[in-house]
Amino acid sequence: MKRFAVCIATVVFAAVMGCKGKPPAATSAVPAESAALVQARNSTAPRIYVSDEADGDLTILDSASNLVVDTIHLGKRPRGIHASPDGKQIYIAVSGSPIAGPNVDESTLPPPDRSADGIAVFDVAQNKVVRTIDAGPDPENFDLSADGKLLYASNEDTQAVAIVDVASGKVIKSLPMGDQPEGVKVSPNGKFVYVTSEGSGTIAVLDTAAGKVITTMKVGHRPRNVAFLKDSSKAYINAENDGAVVLVDAVHHKMLKSIAIGEAGKVKPMFVLLSADDARLFISTGRAHQVCALDTKSSKVGTCVEVGARPWGIALSADGKTLYSANGPSNDVSVVDVATMKVTAKTKAGKGPWGIVVVPRA
Repeated sequence: MKRFAVCIATVVFAAVMGCKGKPPAATSAVPAESAALVQARNSTAPRIYVSDEADGDLTILDSASNLVVDTIHLGKRPRGIHASPDGKQIYIAVSGSPIAGPNVDESTLPPPDRSADGIAVFDVAQNKVVRTIDAGPDPENFDLSADGKLLYASNEDTQAVAIVDVASGKVIKSLPMGDQPEGVKVSPNGKFVYVTSEGSGTIAVLDTAAGKVITTMKVGHRPRNVAFLKDSSKAYINAENDGAVVLVDAVHHKMLKSIAIGEAGKVKPMFVLLSADDARLFISTGRAHQVCALDTKSSKVGTCVEVGARPWGIALSADGKTLYSANGPSNDVSVVDVATMKVTAKTKAGKGPWGIVVVPRA
């Protein structure tokens, strides 16, 4: 019986050790990264940063391969996103206010989590969020001064705009706005900040030197975003519910004309973005699923390209040859060749992509 047990033990040992007496190679539960992903992670091409409103993440893509190279959790409901002037940090607005789509009875929603409000600061070199700064309740969108020292954030729940000292991370002043403030844009000359108010259809003009609102102008229904000409003389503002964009005199702060993009209700301009030479205005159109290009000289709409479900944020590459569109309900980013206005690639990018920026690698 002892001899039989020894034989059994020998057989088992041999099976474990293998035919050459060596243990089998260890297997990993984590699959090895593909060669393409490794190459994308090491790429020196600009990175694309996408705020994902629904899952609270920052999706990072390599612009050379359009592959997702990382996903970083930010907090609740990230939306507005901007890079610091030196490109070393990415700022993202996060909010504890629950998501409320069109026609939702907000009285049925859970109370906001004000502890989740702020501007998350993502350090590019460390590849992580290093701090969150105060920007008032429910910051939705914002912009930075040219030197990166001040941040202006819209506070939709309190109908205000917060002026934030970035170094200290503290709100230094809060100014009342119209109903549902959202879009915030600093003029290129740094003299003014335009704040859109969706509910009242107005733009509040904040004088940066005086630190106060000097006038308010009507610009159509549901303005959300602003794009200034490089010389700060004029600005384009979307009028979502009019199916139009509005051109304003940004020196005297008055509306010049409304430019129809499509049928109101079917075409809902959301985000406006000028090319580097101010020759074309790119417009995301929400439920129309398109990004359109407007010739700024003739004020005529040129080519529109279908990019995905409800495109919101759009961004251009540094050379202006490629446009990126964040498409919320389809959970992806479209890559558009600007010369042909054709989609060349699509990449899944988290849940509810909202804002998007392109940042060169150091």
